[in-house]
Amino acid sequence: MQLKHLRTLLSPQDGAAKVTCMAWSQNNAKFAVCTVDRVVLLYDEHGERRDKFSTKPADMKYGRKSYMVKGMAFSPDSTKIAIGQTDNIIYVYKIGEDWSDKKVICNKFIQTSAVTCLQWPAEHIIVFGLAEGKARLANTKSNKSSTIYGTDSYVVSLTTNCSGKGILSGHADGTIVRYFFDDEGSGESQGKLVTHPCPPYALAWATNSIVAAGCDRRIVAYGKEGHVLQTFDYSRDPREREFTTAAASPGGQSVVLGSYDRLRVLNWSPRRSIWEEAKPKEIANLYTVTALAWKRDGSRLCAGTLCGGVEQFDCCLRRSIYKNKFELTYVGPSQVIVKNLSSGTRVVLKSHYGYEVEEVKILGKERYLVAHTSDTLLLGDLNTNRLSEVAWQGSGGNEKYFFENENVCMIFNAGELTLVEYGSNDTLGSVRTEFMNPHLISVRINERRQRGMEENKKLAYLVDIKTIAIVDLIGGYNIGTISHESRVDWLELNETGHKLLFRDRKLRLHLYDIEGCSKTMILNFCSYVQWVPGSDVLVAQNRNTLCVWYNIEAPERVTMSSIRGDVIGLERGGGKTEVMVTEGVTTVSYTLDEGLIEFGTAIDDGNYTRAAAFLETLEMTPETEAMWKTLSKLALEARQLHIAERCFSALGHVAKARFLHETNEIADQVSREYGGEGTDFYQVRARLAMLDKNYKLAEMIFLEQNAVEEAMDMYQELHRWDECIAVAQAKGHPALEKLRRGYYQWLMDTQQEERAGELQESQGDGQAAISLYLKAGLPAKAARLVLTREELLANTELVEHISAALIKGELYERAGDLFEKIRNPQRALECYCKGNAFMKAVELARSAFPAEVVRLEEMWGDHLVQQKQLDAAINHYIEARCSIKAIEAALGARQWKKAIYILDLQDRNTAAKYYPRVAQHYASLQEYETAEELYIKGDRTTDAIDMYTQAGRWEQAHKLAMKCMRPEDVSVLYITQAQEMEKQGKYREAERLYVTVEEADLAITMFKKHKLYDDMIRLVGKHHPDLLSDTHLHLGKELEAEGRLQEAEYHYLEAQEWKATVNMYRSNGLWEEAYRVAKAHGSANAHKHVAYLWAKSLGGESAVRLLNKLGLLEAAIDHAADNCSFEFAFELSRLALKHKTPEIHLRYAMYLEDEGKFEEAEAEFIRAGKPKEAVLMFVHNQDWEAAQRVAEAHDPDSVAEVLVGQARGALEEKDFQKAEGLLLRAQRPGLALNYYKEAGLWSDALRICKDYVPGQLEALQEEYEREATKKGARGVEGLVEQARQWEQAGEYSRAVDCYLKVRDSGSSSLVEKCWLKAAELAIKFLPPQRSLEVVRAVGPQLIGIRKHSAAAELYLNLDLVKEAIDAFIEGEEWNKAKRVAKELDPRYEDYVDQNYKEFLKNQGKVDSVRQAGGCGCGGCFGPVRGAGPVGQVH
Repeated sequence: MQLKHLRTLLSPQDGAAKVTCMAWSQNNAKFAVCTVDRVVLLYDEHGERRDKFSTKPADMKYGRKSYMVKGMAFSPDSTKIAIGQTDNIIYVYKIGEDWSDKKVICNKFIQTSAVTCLQWPAEHIIVFGLAEGKARLANTKSNKSSTIYGTDSYVVSLTTNCSGKGILSGHADGTIVRYFFDDEGSGESQGKLVTHPCPPYALAWATNSIVAAGCDRRIVAYGKEGHVLQTFDYSRDPREREFTTAAASPGGQSVVLGSYDRLRVLNWSPRRSIWEEAKPKEIANLYTVTALAWKRDGSRLCAGTLCGGVEQFDCCLRRSIYKNKFELTYVGPSQVIVKNLSSGTRVVLKSHYGYEVEEVKILGKERYLVAHTSDTLLLGDLNTNRLSEVAWQGSGGNEKYFFENENVCMIFNAGELTLVEYGSNDTLGSVRTEFMNPHLISVRINERRQRGMEENKKLAYLVDIKTIAIVDLIGGYNIGTISHESRVDWLELNETGHKLLFRDRKLRLHLYDIEGCSKTMILNFCSYVQWVPGSDVLVAQNRNTLCVWYNIEAPERVTMSSIRGDVIGLERGGGKTEVMVTEGVTTVSYTLDEGLIEFGTAIDDGNYTRAAAFLETLEMTPETEAMWKTLSKLALEARQLHIAERCFSALGHVAKARFLHETNEIADQVSREYGGEGTDFYQVRARLAMLDKNYKLAEMIFLEQNAVEEAMDMYQELHRWDECIAVAQAKGHPALEKLRRGYYQWLMDTQQEERAGELQESQGDGQAAISLYLKAGLPAKAARLVLTREELLANTELVEHISAALIKGELYERAGDLFEKIRNPQRALECYCKGNAFMKAVELARSAFPAEVVRLEEMWGDHLVQQKQLDAAINHYIEARCSIKAIEAALGARQWKKAIYILDLQDRNTAAKYYPRVAQHYASLQEYETAEELYIKGDRTTDAIDMYTQAGRWEQAHKLAMKCMRPEDVSVLYITQAQEMEKQGKYREAERLYVTVEEADLAITMFKKHKLYDDMIRLVGKHHPDLLSDTHLHLGKELEAEGRLQEAEYHYLEAQEWKATVNMYRSNGLWEEAYRVAKAHGSANAHKHVAYLWAKSLGGESAVRLLNKLGLLEAAIDHAADNCSFEFAFELSRLALKHKTPEIHLRYAMYLEDEGKFEEAEAEFIRAGKPKEAVLMFVHNQDWEAAQRVAEAHDPDSVAEVLVGQARGALEEKDFQKAEGLLLRAQRPGLALNYYKEAGLWSDALRICKDYVPGQLEALQEEYEREATKKGARGVEGLVEQARQWEQAGEYSRAVDCYLKVRDSGSSSLVEKCWLKAAELAIKFLPPQRSLEVVRAVGPQLIGIRKHSAAAELYLNLDLVKEAIDAFIEGEEWNKAKRVAKELDPRYEDYVDQNYKEFLKNQGKVDSVRQAGGCGCGGCFGPVRGAGPVGQVH
């Protein structure tokens, strides 16, 4: 928790002006400050000073400054302030609720010593400490005070726990004493708790411990039994001084202690279970804190100082805004203040168990609070400020809250419904249900108080879809369970919880009486139903009829009126009730009879006088009559007899009204004489019991008061003589005999001879009783009496008289008994026979007339048959030897075994017609073997065959038929029987018959005719498996045509025709089914194709959602592009996969290119970001202009490729010049070089190479030479031509190289010319070194072709004398050699001579050698230098 300074309520003074005490009111609306001048200042909750009043001394003679105020506290209702003073007195001031109320002293308590501290923890109880060490209690109700406990040490501090049910006092000797008014089940000890090291002036009782501090500058936290939990030692801190006061937050989670210039804050950590010190609040020049007061909601803390200042601080852990409508201020871990920003109202949400509040939500139209702690759930109603905290184990936040009922919150979690009543800290109830719909749950919590009923809390809910349970939430038991035959879709209890309405899905409205456990269906086709608020009147709509039940106790009485729309609601207010009906675009109101509604309300409230007065104003109608009856019943139950009398008068029940009038007169007289209401008087109670026809209760009431005469009079008045005589006899009344005589006379007067006879019989006068019985026409009673008394039997005349009466009354059996008793068997037998008393007749005949027994047995059997007692007649017929009758009786009585037994004893002809009847019975019992035997005995074999056929026992039927019939007859019989079975719809039986005679095709035809395709397929598969697939396909088509698609699917799939199934569903728009079939039975990509077609049929967002759901969006786009459905592909990519759009543009462009639509393709290539593809397209089609245009506009890098392509075209047309120009524009000289090489235009190739890729020239030259060598003469000519071109171009070095590369081509003269030309060019134009190399290279070559003179001349041109001499020597031109040596370098003359001599020797010319040796002139050599240039090559 953090302290934030808000404002200064009272400015400090320059000197000491101590604030002695402060207090906040319980309702947070008032704040009181008492200063050193003994004036109480009153502030409102916003910190504005609103009032003040001065305190007074105990005795004015000591002056107004003779005391100090040491303690001050507000009463729990915030209307009073208690002031504790040092002049030994406590004053209680009544300040009222409004600021303008007058301040008066309402209590004062004089003490024996100074009051040092004071608290007001509970209503009428003020607790205070005295200087003499006592802790005392002052009772404001009795105006008396008493000592709670006493010590010997000055009371320095006093505090209470959070609930106000316990107090702590700190004493000057360090003792801390604890006392409980109610320990709330904690079991904590009382009395001395601990001794603190110093006087605990700062004492606070928090939730989990006690915090004490004093002048030793130590803060000690004690446990519940006084052990030290924690110590905060500031004794070594030079800035800290003694602690003077302490205050615990209302929630007990924080403690603030005041000292010099500082407030220290301790916060309790629930997780660590220790106190944690927050950053202290240090305020310079605050000086010593003398008083602390915490606002009851925990949001504000006020501190009073030694200098008279009062500072207000905001106390807050955190603060948040909820939906911009509520401010949530967490003033402690377990306390939150919820403020409505629009209205300014505040609610304090607090965990009474100290748990940390985790999250606060405001739900239910921003009216209800919901908050969780670790172990509890906090709920509240912001409108009524009713808060609840119930135990609740965390369930991961899965609870669902319903706030439809203003009195209770319904919480649904994991199949369990929990009810919490606002303002109660216990759950109201909990039930298991899966149906959490406000229309399927009804809760009534004391909504209308009824007479004699304190609490009424009931719940109705669904156990399952057809079962309703009703629970009494007070007792927690089930008071009703309703099992219904149809699903329930709405239910609601009435406000008193006595009736339940529910509607099922068939729109039938039912009323259930909870007390009577009776269910009544009161309306059909119910589209709207609602109880009228504040009453038990019911409104419902049936089609175009508005139905109103003003008296729900009589559901058969309903008021109906026609309406033309639908009921949308009820509105009640301003003395009228209206039903709102929408008729088209307008809303019309139908006003109900408020008087009738008022009657119901008055009845429910028990105000019968008001109900009767209301009914007086109404005309008598069936509804009014029902209300009078209801009121009469309730008035009698409540003993409001005058109202009951009026009700019966209105109803026309004159007798009851008169009886009640007399009863009221008795009650009124008793009331006048003895006081009270008079309804408890015994006569009144007895008469009410008589009115209720409870005469035994009335008798008991009379006899309890010893009013025997009144009880007897009651019975006599009611002509209940037996009860009257019984009372008189029980009480020994002297008029008993008189009563009996009077009773007999009354019976005779009223012609009740039978009752009189019974009376005479009970008194022992048999003769008189018999006379009365005979007179009453009851001869049987007379005969019974005669038979029991021998003396009466002796009277022959009397017996004859009785027997004649019996015969006349056709009481023959009783007459027979009488004749038999007087030993007249003949007449007795006649009477027995006439009276059908054959048992007695047979018994009499066996002893008196044995020959008549057989006849009597047959008569007895005939009588029993007439009486439908056939089973009893069988034995009598057997005894009478009447076999046919015995058989008929046995068959009629279904005594089959007896019938068989009797038939077996008869001859065959007699029994034959009965056997089939018995056989039919055994056939019905499925005892077919017995039935077959009986049919055969009766010569009815065909019936036996039919029996087996109908029973499906074809083998037995066939076996039996084959025994007694020809095969063709059997076949005809079976087919005929099968056709009959077919007509009766017994197709399986018919099938069995057809198959039995091997006519399966007829069975197949039958099943097809009746469209029993499953059976048809079964038989085809069994008897014609080769036709099964075709049959499936044929049936599939037929079923598809009939619209039976599911069945058609089955047959198509069985025929392996899944494509037909898919097409069927497609054509019928059942895409989902088509997709399912394709995925389950089609090829790998079939379902994708179907999904694509499905999406295409939907289009737009629907297609995207579908494809996303199936995970086929990208595949569908690709498929659309593959199938040239580019418009659909573009639509899908635009809606969902924009990154696919360029790809689709590209594929569309390729499609357009294939179609020859090049301009459209160009646009699509560009949209796809592939202009190069467009360029290539135009290049491929040799539309060079378009290609060039696209390349220049969109892909400059492709311009070169366009030019290259165009160049290729020119090359194909042999237009090398144009091609060369294009390739050079494309900066592709290499390609031009290659094309020239391929075309054999080496000169052009070398030219291009020289101009644009000179680095490759040498390599090209070598390649050219290799080619020239391969081509022979044609190659040499090329080299020569190339050399000439180089020469013309001034490339003499390259020209020389070309000339030098000319080799033997078959023309030595050409070769010689080329070599000489090379040498000439080298000598003329190349550097000396290079020319020297060329000459040295050409010379040997010329020598090699025997052109010695040419070689020598070349050597001489470069002053290569030695090489020239060698060339002449090689060519045997000795004179020239000699002359060159002589003229140019005489050193070689000897060399020449020597070689010449060697030559001659080799030639064998010795003479010539001598001549040569002697020849020393050089005349033989012509001039060498200046011989002219080397011969021209060309």
